[in-house]
Amino acid sequence: MSLILVTGGVRSGKSAFAERIARETSDSVLYVATGVCTDSEMEQRIEYHQKRRPVSWGLLESSDSLGSAEVYDGFDVILIDCLSTWISNALLTVPEDSIRDSGVTKRILNDTADWISLIQTFAGTVILVSTEAGLGGVAMSRLGRWFQDVLGEANQQIARAADEVYAVISGIPWQIKGEKR
Repeated sequence: MSLILVTGGVRSGKSAFAERIARETSDSVLYVATGVCTDSEMEQRIEYHQKRRPVSWGLLESSDSLGSAEVYDGFDVILIDCLSTWISNALLTVPEDSIRDSGVTKRILNDTADWISLIQTFAGTVILVSTEAGLGGVAMSRLGRWFQDVLGEANQQIARAADEVYAVISGIPWQIKGEKR
């Protein structure tokens, strides 16, 4: 198993870079999309991502799961886009009076650790896209700060486990961990 984390700011080019790594690695790719179509703007973003991907790739649309061993079976590459949206989806289901609930935080971080353990048994390459929580200012809302805290910790868990880590800034990938490709 090879785990590659691609992180960067919003609209930095991280998804396009991750897709390039996937294309260069194998033709057998499962794309795990965590986005949810909530309005016309999000619909346009999803369509943009769909048009950029090869039609031969498998697709799993999953807003609440990063996938499973059964779903991954038969693919050489798993590309998950993205962890930050998956975490956002989980936090947005929490009632406002339960924001910062430590049980929810613990569940998300445990789910992240469980996923890392799961992919250790995968024979192929896993590419995970995630927004870097530390590039912007501190969020103005309680929910935003909670999101940054949970995402930051999840990103760190994955970066520790990853074989390669890339930060994409203005469309330029910088390898910050692992052997040079």
